Amino acid sequence: MNLAPIADAPIAIKIHLGDGDPRFRIGTWLIFFLTKGARWHRALGAIYLALMTVTAIAAFFIRSINLGGFSFIHLFIPLTLFGMFGALWNVRLGNIRGHRNAMLGLYVGGLLIAGSLTLLPGRLLHHVFLQ
Repeated sequence: MNLAPIADAPIAIKIHLGDGDPRFRIGTWLIFFLTKGARWHRALGAIYLALMTVTAIAAFFIRSINLGGFSFIHLFIPLTLFGMFGALWNVRLGNIRGHRNAMLGLYVGGLLIAGSLTLLPGRLLHHVFLQ
């Protein structure tokens, strides 16, 4: 493992990477271990959504893949923001199924799929873990 690419990365990438582990751990805990609707579920859910917001905003400023422009991975930004809005909207309306689906979409799409794409050749984490 070579951490030099992370040390040399722009601040937006460092912010984006820095909250990745807490997002994954909190999201996993929320989905699999906490009682839904309990005080801890709501508190950690708020932290999770705050971290996802920071990640989406930081991702907007990461333009290293497409020579300063947006790439296909930037499509996850509006999808993440839309999913967060949907999760909050649905829980406020009492639509628990809609809330659960939005949160699962954020977890699978925003963490698992987008996270897997970070290991593609040419991406920073590919250089860190696979070269």
